[in-house]
Amino acid sequence: MPSCDTREMATDAAPTPVARTAVVDRDVPRAAAPAPPAPAAPAPPPSDRGWGVPLAVLIVGMFMSVLDISIINVAIPTMQLDFGATTDQIQWVENGYSLALGVVVPVSAWMAAKFGPGRVYNLSLLGFAAGSALCGLAWDLNSIVAFRVLQALPGGVLPVVTLTILYKIVPREKIGAAMGMYGLGIIVAPAVGPTLGGYLVEYVDWRLIFFINVPVGILGVIAAVMLLPRFGPTPVGRFDLLGFLSVATGLVCLLLALTEGQKWGWTSYSIMILLTVGVLSLALFVVIELEVERPLLNVRVFKHWAFTNSLMLVSVLSIGLFAVLFYIPLLLQQARGLGAFDTGLLLLPQALVMAVIMPTAGLLYDKIGPRWPAAIGLAIVALGTYMLTGVTLESSTEHVVWVLVLRAVGMGLAMMPIMTGGLSAVPPDQVDGASAFNNVVQRTSSALGLAGLTSLVTYSREQFSLDRGLLVSTDTPMPVLAPGATGEMAGMYAIYQQTQTIAFVEAMHSLFIVTAIITAAGIPLALMLRSGPSKPAAGGPVVAAH
Repeated sequence: MPSCDTREMATDAAPTPVARTAVVDRDVPRAAAPAPPAPAAPAPPPSDRGWGVPLAVLIVGMFMSVLDISIINVAIPTMQLDFGATTDQIQWVENGYSLALGVVVPVSAWMAAKFGPGRVYNLSLLGFAAGSALCGLAWDLNSIVAFRVLQALPGGVLPVVTLTILYKIVPREKIGAAMGMYGLGIIVAPAVGPTLGGYLVEYVDWRLIFFINVPVGILGVIAAVMLLPRFGPTPVGRFDLLGFLSVATGLVCLLLALTEGQKWGWTSYSIMILLTVGVLSLALFVVIELEVERPLLNVRVFKHWAFTNSLMLVSVLSIGLFAVLFYIPLLLQQARGLGAFDTGLLLLPQALVMAVIMPTAGLLYDKIGPRWPAAIGLAIVALGTYMLTGVTLESSTEHVVWVLVLRAVGMGLAMMPIMTGGLSAVPPDQVDGASAFNNVVQRTSSALGLAGLTSLVTYSREQFSLDRGLLVSTDTPMPVLAPGATGEMAGMYAIYQQTQTIAFVEAMHSLFIVTAIITAAGIPLALMLRSGPSKPAAGGPVVAAH
C-alpha cells in the first residue's frame, strides 16, 4: 500500500468522503496543501487525555522560577553585609532579575512557536537550574547581579511557555479552575519564598537558596519529558530583531531612570535622556510591530478592551504584591530586629491563605465571571495595604500577620479572574502573544514599580530623618551609656540609630499609602470587566494556542 501523510491518517474517525479526499490529496504537490491543517493536528483532545497531572508538572517548574523573585528578599540584609554593599546597590540583585525577566519574555512566544513549547520548557528549566548554580557561587556584588541576569533569561521564558501549554491542554470550560492552579505559581510562590529563604539563611547558608533549584530543575525536566504531551513547532518566520531591540532598550532605560532618579536627580540630564529614550523606544516598538509581517508581539491584541483593561489591573496588583513583599521583610528585620527565619514564618500564613483562595477564585470565575471577584479583591488589598500604616515598632506580631492575611485574601481573589478574563477576550490564535504580554506586564510593572517606590522610600527616609534631626537642639541632653567620652559617644549613636529607625518606619508608611491609592484606583477598572460565566467555544472545548 502506498505511504500517506500521517497527519491525514490520524483522522481515523472522519467519515468516508473525507477519507477519499485524503487519498486524492496524497498526489497533490505539498505546496498546494492548505495551511490550516498543519498546526491543527495536536495530541488527542485534552478532555480525553486528562490535564491535571501535566498541569501540575508545569506549575512545579514555573513555581521555581517565580519563587526565586522573592526567596532572596529575607537574604538581602545578609548578602548586603557579605558583599559590603549599600541598600541602593543590593537592590540590583532584585532589579536585575526582574528586568531581565521582562526583557526576555517578548522572545518567549516566538521561541515556543519556533521550536515547540515542550522543548523550550525543558531547555529553560535546565538553563534556570544552571543559572541558579552560578548565583550560589557568586563572590561579590557584581558577580551576583550578573549571574542573576543569566538566571532570569530562562526563568522569564518558563511562565509564558507554561501558559501557552495550559491553553493547549485544558478544556475551555475548565480554564478558570486551571488558572486558579496556575496562580499558585504566580502569587503563592513569591509569598512562600521568604519563609523558605529565611530558614536557609538563618540556619544553613544563603547560597543554598540558589543551589536548591538544581535538583528541582533536573527532576522537573524528567517529569516533563515523561508526562507532558508533545507539541511541535509552528511557522513563525524570521525573528523580529528590530522589535526586540526597541522593547529591550525601552524597558532598560525606564528601569534605570526610576532606580537612579533619586541619586542622580530627577531633573538631571542623565535621567531626562533615559526617560526620553525609553518612551521613544517603546513607541518605536509599537510602530515596528504594526508594520512587520510577523511581529515579535502582536500589539493588535490591545484592540480588545477587556484584555487591555486586565493588563492595567495586573500592573496594579503586581506593584502592590512585589513592593510589599520586598519591604515587609526589611521592615521586620531592620526596624524590629527579627531574624530571617522568624520573618519568613510571619509571612507564611498569607501564602497559605492564597493557596486556598486561588483555586476558589478560579471556580468563582467559571460561575460568575471576573468582575466581582476582581473588584472585591482589589478593595480588600487596598484596605489591607492602608492598614499596614498602623504597623509601628510597638505593634504586636499578631497584628502584622492578620493585616498581611487580609491582603492575601484580596490578592488571591482578584489576580486569576483578572488574568483569565483578559485572556478569554482574545481570539484563540492570539493567545500566545497575549500571554507573553501578560508576563511582560507582570515582570516590568513589578520591577518599575519597585524602583519607583524605592526612590519614594529613599526620599521620605531622608526627609523624615532631617525633620527629626532639626527637632533636637544643641543643648538637648544625650544619654550616657558608659563612663567618660566613650559612653557619651555611645549614647549619641543610640539616639542616631533610633532616629534612623523611626524615619525608616515612617517612610514605609508613605510607601503603603501610595500603594493603597494605586490599588484603589484599579477598582473602577475592575467594575468594567465581564460579569457572568464565559461561553464555551462553538467548535469544541479545546482552545488551540496556534
